[in-house]
Amino acid sequence: MKQKVSFQQDSKTNVIYFVCTLLFAFIFFADLYIPLGVAAGVPYIAVVLMSLWLPRKSFTLKVAIVSSLLTILGLIYSPSGGEQWKAFFNRGIALFAIWATTVLTLQRKTVEEKRLAELKEKNRLFEETKILRGLLPICASCKKIRDDQGYWIQIESYIQSHSEAQFSHSICMKCQEKLYGNEDWFINRKAKSKAKQKSDD
Repeated sequence: MKQKVSFQQDSKTNVIYFVCTLLFAFIFFADLYIPLGVAAGVPYIAVVLMSLWLPRKSFTLKVAIVSSLLTILGLIYSPSGGEQWKAFFNRGIALFAIWATTVLTLQRKTVEEKRLAELKEKNRLFEETKILRGLLPICASCKKIRDDQGYWIQIESYIQSHSEAQFSHSICMKCQEKLYGNEDWFINRKAKSKAKQKSDD
């Protein structure tokens, strides 16, 4: 399955490379036959936009650089026509349009990538986290919980199976009094604890 996906991605990449190269050639040769007064470099924006189909931002920057160089070469080798200042002005507009499109689209792509990464992380955390919701039928005496199959199970077992929580058992002071209140070792330990508290105070 992964090999199939990789093959499809490689095919898509090769198609985009081919289309970009074809557009470069077509626009440049068309520019060579258009008089200088026309802003023939503007169509290179189509190549910049086409490059955004690939995930690598460096490719889009390379496309913008090549587009700028071809726009300047078009100024040099295009047939003369119109006023010279208009030719420079139009080429300047073309270069501005190419780089404005490149910068704005790359910024947009960066924001979109961050948003998708955050969404992916949220989905991952949601899948890893189990949340207890709704009413839980609990025994008023032994505190066991009735599960979906109707079995009564210990509350810690139920919570562990329905969440990511883990339990470590200990005994609170009231239960210690209830269980070991009459034991000599417990009475002695309690007396030592009180004596230590007084000495600390």
